[in-house]
This record gives sequence, C-alpha cells and structure tokens, in this order.
Amino acid sequence: MTMTASETILISPNTVVSAKGDGSAVDVSGAANRVFLVTLAITKIIEQESLDLSIYGSPDGAAWVATSIAAFPQTFYCGESPLLLDLTAHPDVKFVRAHWEVARWGRGTETPMFEFGVTMQEVPANILKEAAAEARKLA
Repeated sequence: MTMTASETILISPNTVVSAKGDGSAVDVSGAANRVFLVTLAITKIIEQESLDLSIYGSPDGAAWVATSIAAFPQTFYCGESPLLLDLTAHPDVKFVRAHWEVARWGRGTETPMFEFGVTMQEVPANILKEAAAEARKLA
C-alpha cells in the first residue's frame, strides 16, 4: 500500500494491536536504492507495556528469513522513531514486512494495547553520497 510516490506504508497509521502480528509484504525489488528510512509512529498506549518492532526480509514474499534484518529499540512511549534499513547486504531480499511483539505487566488488564503505524521511504542516492562524504570528513 503506497501513500505517495516516495512513502510506503508498512503498517497503516492508527492500527490498534493487542497481540503479536505481522504487516503485509511490501515489494522493494524496484527500488533505485537499497537504503530506506523506516519510521515508527506510536499514537496511543496504556501504561506498563512494551512494543518490539522488527523488519523481516523475503526473496519471494512467502518464505521469510528466520531472524530480523533490522529492529527498533524496545519502545514504551508515544512518539516517532526513525530507523535506517540498509538492504545492500541482503541482495536476495525483494520483500519486507514489519513484525511486532507486545507485552504488558503491572496492575489492571494484562492485555496490551498499542496504536501505531510504520512508513518507509527510499533514501535518495544524492543524500547517501552527501552523508558518506560528511562521514569521511569526520573520520
């Protein structure tokens, strides 16, 4: 599902989850670059819970690698978090999808509740070149 030419939705905004799950497979085989900015936007939570969100890859959109190719740090609060997804080391990956795990502890209901969305944007080649040049200057 695509929002604009440059932004792809991995998980629709304001998706509410209370158990682990997976987003839809997204085809990245046509990307000019293999580097993406993935943004996790959490809009609602309840207290004393955590969200673990990771990205998995697949060569065909059906069989998925056993371990994630990228992961956000464990999250406990509302807000936006960026993650750079570099697929250059995974040339066989033609599809990606988001996977989430949720946990809750403490008083009250034991059922977690997160409302969030995940988007992905391809990083343009000129931005990658500028960043690499800047990194060389700092080294």
